[in-house]
Parts: sequence; C-alpha cells; structure tokens
Amino acid sequence: MKVQEKNFLENPVTTEIVRNALISAADEMNASLARSAFSPIIYEMKDCSVCLFDKEVRLLGQSAGLPIFLGNLDECIKITTDLIGGIEKYKEGDLYILNDSYIGGTHLNDVTTFSPIFYEGQLVGFTATRAHWLDIGSKDPGYPMDATSIFQEGIRIPPTKIYENFKPLEHVIRLITTNNRFPEAALGDLNAQVAACRTGEKRFKELIDKFGLERIGHCIHDIFLQSEMLDREVIEKIPDGAYEAEGYLDNDGTNDEPIYVKVKVLVEGEHITIDLSGSSRQRRGQTNCGYAQTISACRVAFKDLISPSAPVTGGNFKTLRVVAPEGTVFHAVEPAPCGWYFTPLGLLIDLIIKALSPVMKEKAAAAHYGDSMVVTFAGKDNNSEFLSVEATAGGWGAFQGGDGPSALINHVSGDFKNLPIEVFESKYPIRINQYALRKNSGGKGQFRGGLGVIREYEVLRDETYVSLWFERSKTPAWGLFGGEPGQEPDVEIVSGHGSEHILKVNGKELSKGDRVIVKTGGGGGFGKYSLRRQEDIESDLRKEYIDG
Repeated sequence: MKVQEKNFLENPVTTEIVRNALISAADEMNASLARSAFSPIIYEMKDCSVCLFDKEVRLLGQSAGLPIFLGNLDECIKITTDLIGGIEKYKEGDLYILNDSYIGGTHLNDVTTFSPIFYEGQLVGFTATRAHWLDIGSKDPGYPMDATSIFQEGIRIPPTKIYENFKPLEHVIRLITTNNRFPEAALGDLNAQVAACRTGEKRFKELIDKFGLERIGHCIHDIFLQSEMLDREVIEKIPDGAYEAEGYLDNDGTNDEPIYVKVKVLVEGEHITIDLSGSSRQRRGQTNCGYAQTISACRVAFKDLISPSAPVTGGNFKTLRVVAPEGTVFHAVEPAPCGWYFTPLGLLIDLIIKALSPVMKEKAAAAHYGDSMVVTFAGKDNNSEFLSVEATAGGWGAFQGGDGPSALINHVSGDFKNLPIEVFESKYPIRINQYALRKNSGGKGQFRGGLGVIREYEVLRDETYVSLWFERSKTPAWGLFGGEPGQEPDVEIVSGHGSEHILKVNGKELSKGDRVIVKTGGGGGFGKYSLRRQEDIESDLRKEYIDG
C-alpha cells in the first residue's frame, strides 16, 4: 500500500506534538491510578492499564501496562454502547463499570471503568481503565484455582452506570463493594480508577483548547494513517500462504487432560487471518476466555512481529482478522469459568510467532516460559485477614542475535512488576528466604534462552493457605532453528511431614515453618548449540547461569 503525502491533513510537526501529548495524557492517567489505589497489586505491581479513545472508540493514547488489557478496552465500550441503545445515550459526567468475562474477556477480578468525554456539549472521546481488584467475592479469597462455573468466581458486573452528572450512584457502588471480602480496598481502587478517567478527560479537553477540535481531528487522521501504512508495508513482504503451529497446556485444573491449541495464520497480500478453529472446546476448569481477550492476544502477537517499535493507535490491526468459534477455549460462553483466561493466551502468542518464524526469522523468538505462575497466600494475621497474589517471572526465548531475557514477566502482562521483598514481608506473615535466577533453566542454542527464577517462601503463621497455578510443564518453552527447550516449572512444598511437588492446588493449608519453593521455567534457545561462541559459554559459567 502506497499512501501519498497529499493524503495527510496536518503539518507533521503538529501531528507529533499531538501524538505525544495524547500518550502523556495516558501516562498521567496511569500515574493517577497507581498513586491512588489501595491494593498493592495495583500500586506496586501495576496490574492495570489505561487508554484514551476518540468518539469512534479508536485508540489515541495508552500508557505502559498489561498488553492483554490494552488490546480490548475498545470492545468493552462498543459493547456497552450497543447495550444502552446507542452513542447518543451517553451524557456528560457519566461513568460505567463492568467486569463480565464474556464481554471484557478476562477474569472477574479485572474491573473496567470508562467515561465519555464531552467538549462544549459534543461527545469527542472516551477514557478507560482496567485494574485487578484483590477480591471480587469468589468462593475462595482472591480467586479460586478449581472453579467449574463463572458463578463460583465472584460477582459478575454487566455494563453498569455508577456515576451520573459527575455524582456517584452510591446504591450501585455499595452493592458491588458489599460483595467483596475487602470492601475498603475495593472502594479505594474504584475511586482510583474514577480519578484516572477524570484525569484523562481533563487532559484531552485541554489539548482541544490549545489546538482546536478540527486540527486535533486532522492530527488523529494522520496518526491513524501512519500506523496503517506501517502495518500494510510489513505484511506485504510476508510470502502469501498458510502457516501453522500447535501445542498443549497441561490441564484445566480439574483433571489431567491436556488442552490442545491449534493456530493457523493465513497471509493474503496485506491481510492476516488468525484461525483458532482447531483448538479445544471450552473446558470445565478455568482455562477459558472471552472472545474479546482472544482478539487482544492476537493483536499482541501481531504487534510483536509487525512494526513493534511504533506506538499502537486506532490505525493498527485494520488488516487483522481473528476466527475463534463460539464454545471453544478462545470464545467461552456461559457458564464457563474464566479465572485463568491468560493461560491459553500465553501459549497462543508463542504459537503465532512460531507459525510465522520460517518466513520472519529475523523477528521471531523462541517460546518463553508462558504463564503467570501465580502464588497466592491467604489467612489471618493479628486477627485481620490477609491475601497476597503474585505473578512470578521467568525466562523468555532467544532470538536471532541475542540471548533470551531472564526473569521477566510473561507476554500477556507487559509492565507488570513483582512485589518487592521488603513490601511483601512488611505486609504478610511470610518470609522470603531466596529470590534468585534458576541455573541451567534456559534452553541451549547458538543464543541461549532466558533463565527462570527461584522464589522461596517460609510461612510464619499456622492456618495459612497457599494456592498455586503453574503451567507449561508438558510443553515447556520450545527452541527455534535447532535451539533446545527451556526447563519446565516446578513447585516444592516442604513441611514437617516431608515434601511434595505440585503445580496446581487450591487453598492448601500450611503450618508455621512450612516452605514453598517455586521454580519457573526458562526460555527456549535459538539456533544450534554447536554454533554458540566460546566466549558466551565462558561468560555464562562465570555468571553461574550454567554448570557447564
């Protein structure tokens, strides 16, 4: 696709100023959310995302956050618009909330808020946030690892207005927070999301004040056109054809039956279709997700390979189509539980990259460790209930020209942070005895896979309960072009009764002095190990990344 310069409407300097101002507005929204939130999973770990949209719900600006959130907040607004009867139903000062897994695609703990932006009485855009609430009223604290129905996972909120004319609808908010084990934290996190939305509204209107609505519109047109051009130019260089890859998840937490994921990527000129029709039907356990989230994961993989250095805007993904039949793990329907929606999505992203690797070798990477590897502790400390939720880092795949990064969060989580040991130990009756890179966990190759981590917890109170969700042991991170796979994950629980190795468990009781030793997987290698430079091997030995 060749776009002539005459198709652009605004001076490129002005366009860049507006582009960066929109991104800065989103950054300020994110800062407002993190600084105001009550729960450490938001203010420390950044399990949240924010976006600005135009009135057609096309992305204008986003901050660093969870890519898996950012790819579908637009769908939440569009679905809400249809449900309330059209865009004219929005009024200035409105603000909506929702968490329905079949709309937003994620688990119920991920709460979305959004508000329309009006300028001189005219609808000009939307702000949106999504943040993980510590609890949402599920059958177990936080969220369960063994739910078999969406109704066991917590309160399910359809698109619901909670602010009108800038005033909270207290009865609706009370209904939501009452169904929460930590109502004060829930209200605090909600207020932080509201503040972030209002910050975005304010900054967008200030930008219109400065440049005028018409000129802003011209700049947005040009930004979208640039993004679309970049996408089409890269896709045109990929040889037409059908590219396939397949893999398995360990299980859905209710039995030991693997979950099959089949990816077919069809490239036709400037268009890419990702077809997941061959994948498993939705499962009894929680490894299901809503279709909107599947679209988001496919957009993440698309962006990994197609112009990854350029910002994402409403001009991207014009040529991407996603096929996921209803009733599969990638398009779940009621009453399928969706608590671990990201588990199939991490594998999906890796498989899309694997499928296209033969024709995009310079941009492809071997598989990464693949899942969030969640560790949850719950119990009482000084007569108060506590709940900690941690996603654990691991090794990423090597690529042409470089070793895989070590100790990074998984694909779907992006800017997610680990909880610092000092914060963790000050808030919970648990000591962390070790936090280190896991030696020998990266797959061998001309370029080595990244290393997983070891994190050892020691329980300091009786009647502490641990829940675990570790994945990809049966299909660990594979290598590419002769590279070897990374090491699979492992969790050992050591008590006075001995030790056991277990990857998934819900609410296992621990006693004072018991230890939980988690070991995450490494990334796959790239290229044959016989081609690895001797100085790189010696460097790995000196740093104790490998034994030899």
